[in-house]
Amino acid sequence: MSENADFLHRLYADFSRGDIATILASLTPDVDWVCEGPASVPFCGKFRGPEQVSKFFEVLATTQSEQNLTIEETYDAGAQVFTINRYSCVVNASGKTVDARGVHVFTVKNGKVTRFLEIFDSAAAVEAYKAAPAGVAA
Repeated sequence: MSENADFLHRLYADFSRGDIATILASLTPDVDWVCEGPASVPFCGKFRGPEQVSKFFEVLATTQSEQNLTIEETYDAGAQVFTINRYSCVVNASGKTVDARGVHVFTVKNGKVTRFLEIFDSAAAVEAYKAAPAGVAA
């Protein structure tokens, strides 16, 4: 793997440890961070710059538990690195599990992430983020 692929694998390890500060420090000031998906999934959207990206991670931390991100494959194209991955979690409000396969596309320049694109099977996330019925403990 290239230096960029190794760098991104370290960022995945940082995520697994909950070290979001290191991830944010690894972004350019104008990073373009996009998670494709419907508005009903609170972490989907477009974020610009580390401050906005921190809100992406805040939503993950405050609405989910039992998070697990596994890289299945990595494709190294120099400045761009693609991963096929599987992400699972439990949505706190509903108690439902999300288990979705996705693709991450990173663009790296001078040792910093300049662009991130996430495309994933959002159907499970949409269902899991539906609020628990009234009177049912989550």
